[in-house]
Amino acid sequence: MYDLAAMGAWVEFAIRWLHVITAIAWIGSSFYFIALDLGLHRDRNLASGADGEEWQVHGGGFYHIQKYLVAPSSMPSDLVWFKWESYWTWISGFALLTVVYYFGAEFYLIDPAVADLATWQAIAISVLSLGLGWVVYDQLCKVFVNANQTWLMVALFAVLVVMAYFYTSVFSGRAAMLHLGAFTATIMSGNVAMIIIPNQKVVVADLIAGRKPDAKYGKIAKQRSTHNNYLTLPVLFLMLSNHYPLAFASEYNWIIAALVFLMGVTIRHYFNTMHARKGSPTWTWLATAVLFLIVMWLSTAPLFRDDAPEEASGAALRFTQAEGWTEVSDIVMGRCSMCHAAEPSWDGLHWAPKGVRLDNEAEIARHARAIYLQAGLSHAMPPANLSYIEEDERAAIRAWYAAAVSGG
Repeated sequence: MYDLAAMGAWVEFAIRWLHVITAIAWIGSSFYFIALDLGLHRDRNLASGADGEEWQVHGGGFYHIQKYLVAPSSMPSDLVWFKWESYWTWISGFALLTVVYYFGAEFYLIDPAVADLATWQAIAISVLSLGLGWVVYDQLCKVFVNANQTWLMVALFAVLVVMAYFYTSVFSGRAAMLHLGAFTATIMSGNVAMIIIPNQKVVVADLIAGRKPDAKYGKIAKQRSTHNNYLTLPVLFLMLSNHYPLAFASEYNWIIAALVFLMGVTIRHYFNTMHARKGSPTWTWLATAVLFLIVMWLSTAPLFRDDAPEEASGAALRFTQAEGWTEVSDIVMGRCSMCHAAEPSWDGLHWAPKGVRLDNEAEIARHARAIYLQAGLSHAMPPANLSYIEEDERAAIRAWYAAAVSGG
């Protein structure tokens, strides 16, 4: 029978790969259409009645693009919809959240030092918060649809800061940053599925019926599309943050997350202004650099919060009771803890890679599956086998893990 842990790792890899592929497709089309819309020449009296046009060159050919403010006079027979990129990014992202953080809640989602939650409680908070986020955001947009959009962005920023603080108060640092990204991505995908596409379908239905579409549907869709444009870069940072302890393991990780959203605004403002041919606001790069320096400072003030539990708990207990535990804990302590420690002794390392500590028995038990996959089943760790782990030691790790999983 194929190794279940290896199978699970490959399933996770496949879902992550799908998530990255669909996210690239969604982000690429989103950035392209925002740049296209901002760069349209609207000072030309076009015979077609279009609002603006743009000539572009790519791949050895020329493209002539026109945009209609509401809709063309008749329904095109070969209309292309851009929606599945968004849908599958969210679907694959939620599947990945389930596989990594729900199935591995005791290891990745819950931190007893932050909030001593049962697995079902943590998962319930996760799911409900994602749904509630969309409801709150949607209501804000409906209230402010005719107001100054800057104030709407300020209100949205306030919501995101509150959620950043909330997540860091209930989940592990790693899970908190990831959930803030999922919270924001749910809003973005909700915009596409619940507002932008339905509004476009209303316009299409009016065209087919011979009615003149109401311009309000395009206005609302443009509002939501613009929000997605400014939220994309922070979401990417938050999704990548779980690989970098400096981003999620700081005492001030919620403030770091808030500043990242501001950096997303400054970066997108530069490109959006350039695409709209309204100048080159280079001050935005200075502002971004200053914000990033503040983030760097916050990440090491203090360096890390020591939130490792003193004893293995929950599912981790079976690994401390399995046959071979004493031998394996000695192997890991001897071969891995020089890097994976609160204060690594390996020259050049100032913190544990990816925040994984293996300098006490509780942490070794918590990371049993990762140890098995990366040092037992494969030779991924130690890197280049710098600590000279022997094949019989890898075999001991495999036997220990198998005994724990089988209940031996």
